[in-house]
Amino acid sequence: MRLLVIEDEPKLADYLHKGLSENGYVVDVARDGIQGRMLACDGDYDWCCST
Repeated sequence: MRLLVIEDEPKLADYLHKGLSENGYVVDVARDGIQGRMLACDGDYDWCCST
């Protein structure tokens, strides 16, 4: 499963990336909304929205 994490807090983004990767996920991290939107539109992600 390929996931996109959009998080502007570097330590949290790194923690999520590491934990998810260690559990078998392919993870891309965007550090802001602009980069996140670009990756989301161009990538092939399994997706879920969280509010």
